[in-house]
Amino acid sequence: MKLSQLAQKLDCRLDVPSDIEITGVAGLEDAQPGQITFLANKRYTPLLKTTRASAVFVDNNAPLANVNAARDPGALPLALVRSDNPYLAFAKAMELFYQPPAYAPGVHPTAVIVASAKIGANAHIGPHCFIDENVVIGKNAVLHSFVSIYRGVHIGDDFFAHSHTVVREFCRAGDRVILQNGAVIGADGLGFAKRKDGTWHKIVQSGPAVLEDDVEIQANACIDRATVGETRIGRGTKIDDLVLVGHACHVGPDSMLCGQTGLAGSTTTGRGVIFAGQAASSGHLHVGEGTIVTAKSALPGDTPPNSIQSGTPAVENKLWLRVTAAMNRLPDLLKRVRELEEEVGALKAK
Repeated sequence: MKLSQLAQKLDCRLDVPSDIEITGVAGLEDAQPGQITFLANKRYTPLLKTTRASAVFVDNNAPLANVNAARDPGALPLALVRSDNPYLAFAKAMELFYQPPAYAPGVHPTAVIVASAKIGANAHIGPHCFIDENVVIGKNAVLHSFVSIYRGVHIGDDFFAHSHTVVREFCRAGDRVILQNGAVIGADGLGFAKRKDGTWHKIVQSGPAVLEDDVEIQANACIDRATVGETRIGRGTKIDDLVLVGHACHVGPDSMLCGQTGLAGSTTTGRGVIFAGQAASSGHLHVGEGTIVTAKSALPGDTPPNSIQSGTPAVENKLWLRVTAAMNRLPDLLKRVRELEEEVGALKAK
């Protein structure tokens, strides 16, 4: 595809018109002639001197007009493709050059589908899948292999379940939901009542897990069902590998929970919340809209909207930075306190 055509398709603009042939996409360090890359973080700007890419997506306002003058001797010219969001433009370019496997409609002979299940048109049901009683799945579904859909589940159109995923009884999913390998939707939450003798009585987990439209749950993540009510994942939310969303949590739309995050039961969040890797929340709290919880932080209570929370227990990020800076000075401070104590003791001795 000509670079000028690519820019037009992605609503980008070229600094200089170009008919370079673009054959694929790659990162700055790995790109080869004929490929397009991207610059979304200023810290990687020095790589523009050495990248072998033929073109690069850059921000509309990036001051890079003279980038070719700074490139290493012998390096091929680098065409600048301007975008409001270079990373998004790069992502869309990938879709033009990479075609994922297509799955033809049909049911594998080893799949088991109970007669009362209703499967929409153009479904692909792969090897050893199981679809239980009274399941409803919309059109264009792909169930790769070893997928289990328990009874009473309702799923919308364009559902994609990779191998070894499970959707438990009476759970619901909207349109364009993606489940990566090993995801489990609607397993029992941690609901137990303690008896007088110290043993545990299991509480029935009666409430389904609900995934709204355009939700993606990645590998080996678990969305627990609710004791009562429901667990709900808002529209467009993306949940990374090895995340646990506890029973009766309500995660707002367009949120992102990164790897190994854990939300304790009955956590609720506003829209656009981000939990970075290994962050966590206590139960029965509310995370305000637009809040970012930084990596390995643990929320003990409610947070205001649009805040950044850090540390364990988590506090406002600016305070946490000050506390961290003070912690680094503690050995010197303690040494100075001991010296002052010794000086005071010597004065008293006189």
